[in-house]
Parts: sequence; structure tokens; C-alpha cells
Amino acid sequence: MALACEAAGATKAGRDALALMVLGVLAGAFIAFGAMFMTVVLTGSGDLPFGVARLIAGLVFSLGLILVIVGGAELFTGDSLMILACASRRISVAALARTWTLVYIGNIAGALGTAALVFLAGQHGFGGGAVGKTALTIATAKAALPTVQLFFLAVLCNVLVCLAVWMSFGARNAADKVLVIVPPVAAFVAAGFEHSIANLYFLPYALAIKAWAAPEFWAAIGQDATAYAGLTVVASLHNIAVATVGNLIGGSLMVGAVYWFLYLRRRG
Repeated sequence: MALACEAAGATKAGRDALALMVLGVLAGAFIAFGAMFMTVVLTGSGDLPFGVARLIAGLVFSLGLILVIVGGAELFTGDSLMILACASRRISVAALARTWTLVYIGNIAGALGTAALVFLAGQHGFGGGAVGKTALTIATAKAALPTVQLFFLAVLCNVLVCLAVWMSFGARNAADKVLVIVPPVAAFVAAGFEHSIANLYFLPYALAIKAWAAPEFWAAIGQDATAYAGLTVVASLHNIAVATVGNLIGGSLMVGAVYWFLYLRRRG
């Protein structure tokens, strides 16, 4: 798995800029689909025990990473494992930074584009506005996270995401990949960890609802936008920035660097 991961990192770094960005757009959209699925399924789950509701949310959110790995796309958080190829000198630091940057830009475009499409489709009005209220609740909680807590939630998140990606290198077929992806992803969602690319859907989608939802939506849920005063553009950007740094450290150092040290470092 270590050699396969290293080779994959070298291959990714060799792709042209347009291909990396398009693959990044796909991954951003795929993760957004998982986040959208999670939002809908969590709607009306208030009567379930907390842990059960979170487990269900994690199981359905895993759709996003399944689409990325099985369908083929480039996800910034998973590409943290490219550190193996860099540490083995298969690629340069500049090539690593280039790949991460292009993929991240693509992920942003894919997640934001999907959020816009879901908003324009009026999904926030489903269930008498209940889906939109759930989206607002999720995003407001994320926007309120203190910096230090958010950072460590993001570190832990990408440890699990990268372990899912790592195990997928040992899979023999699509079914194997699904089986190894679901448990780690379900675990990070159930635990409330923070994924920067998912938040590029959750937060902008909720901001769009807060800013542009029709009066009928607010009447249906019995609230107005002031109930979500903590959900702001500044708070959302803070969340995404801190989560991005935490994800990068969790994936590259706590998973990628550790496995490189164990299996690929040069021994005298």
C-alpha cells in the first residue's frame, strides 16, 4: 500500500493543471453531495438518540468519499498523502505545493457550485422548510467553534479520511473500496470532526439560505434570519481556513509521514 500510495502521488503531480482542477471540481461536488445527503437525512431525526443520529449521518455522508475514490477525483484532504512521494523524493516540494493548490481551488469551485445549484433547486424548502432549518443549524454550530477546538477537530478528521484513502490502496475492487471507506468516514462524522471541503458546502449553502431564502421559508420554520446571527461570512471563512490547516497537518504528518517512516524511509 505504501508503494502504491507513493506512486499515486507521483502520478498526480505529473498531471497538467487543467486536469487537476477539473478532477478537483469533481471531488468538491462529490463531497458536497455527501453533505447534502447528510443534511436531508438528519432532518427530523431529533427524536433519535444523539449517537444513533450521528451514526446515520456518517453513513450517508460517506457517499462523498466513495464517489471520489471509486468514481475518480482529486480531493485536497486525501491528497495530503502525497507527502509520501515528496519524502521519497519522487516529487519536489514545489510540485507538491502546485498539486495541492490546484486541487484545492478545484474543490472550492465544485463545492460552491453544488451549494449554488442545491439552493437554486429550492431544497431548503423541502419538508416545510425543515431541510433548510437543518442546514442553518449545522452551519451555525460550525461557525461558532473556537479556533483551537476547530483545529484539533480538523486534525482528527483528516487522520480518519486519510486512513480510509490509505486502506483503499489495498482494495482489489470497487466493493472492497466501499467497505474500507465507510467506517472511517462514518466515524469522523459521528464524532463531529471538521472537514474543510465539506464545510465549503455546508457554510456557503446556509449563508445563501440566510441571505436569499423567500419570506415563505422563514414563515414556514417560524424564525427569521436574526436567529442565526452567528452565521456570517467572516465566521465561515475562519472555519474553513482553520479546518484546512488542521486537515493538512492531520493527513500529511499524522498519517502520511508516519507510514513513510515505517515503510519507505531509506535505511543504511
